[in-house]
Amino acid sequence: MLYTSQQLHLLYVHYIHPVPFNRFTRLLQENPLLENLHSYSALQWSYIFNLPIERMNQFPEKYREISCLPIVDMLKKNHVVPITYFHSNYPKELKQLCDPPSVLYTKGNKLLLKKHPRVGIIGSRTATSYSKMALEFIVPPLVDRQIPIVSGLAAGADTMAHQAAIDYGGETIGVLGHGFSHMYPKKNQKIAEEMARNHLLVTEYPPYFPPAKWTFPMRNRIISGLSNALVITESVERSGTMSTVEHALDHGKEIFAVPGAIDSPLSVGPNKLLDEGAKPLWSGYQIIDSLLS
Repeated sequence: MLYTSQQLHLLYVHYIHPVPFNRFTRLLQENPLLENLHSYSALQWSYIFNLPIERMNQFPEKYREISCLPIVDMLKKNHVVPITYFHSNYPKELKQLCDPPSVLYTKGNKLLLKKHPRVGIIGSRTATSYSKMALEFIVPPLVDRQIPIVSGLAAGADTMAHQAAIDYGGETIGVLGHGFSHMYPKKNQKIAEEMARNHLLVTEYPPYFPPAKWTFPMRNRIISGLSNALVITESVERSGTMSTVEHALDHGKEIFAVPGAIDSPLSVGPNKLLDEGAKPLWSGYQIIDSLLS
């Protein structure tokens, strides 16, 4: 993959300060080609990112160091391919977000980013066997139509969705809330390695970046952005799952919810969505009819 000078400089800055693309507005207004960034002072960087100068004191030196390193080659040695906002391979649907990722770091089959449609399947980290059973009705028809499954590789429903796609011979995309040098939860290391080989992992964070409470809500907008429709299996009323739904609704995505037993706390989320207008789901063919009709 070839990179322009502009793309490389965006990568260098993002590697040091991984923020969404909207945070680069000031820089791009005054320097759209991102030229001569090595000459910028801490005060300039402070203005660009609207941060106290104390936080930017080390930035000029860090930038000069990073820009001298073969970052792309170093990432490739670890099978990581960065896709910057300016690159032709960057997913156009993510540009519709108000805060799109500046860089997507990818591992695996990047062609999955060009496949349409894609379906996001999400739910509770404490999802039960009911989610697993529901996926037996939902995933096979999608796999038959070669529709990739998108989820967040979290414990519970996310892992079940990725595993179902793999088990039925389909393709799946995992969106991480941290860099590739970390794995959360650690028990997902094995499926993550399989997805990095045969499917796709993406994250907006450089490899060194650890998981944090705020990185997972940020990840949710990417799951929604990459999905043409979103499926919720089980969820409590207020959760990360529901924040992903809010992103999807903001961008006009179709929401499907699996109806659940009225005595289950994990059915409150999907049942409430159904009351608010989500489509009840009991078969993957319903999604296909909606997306491909």
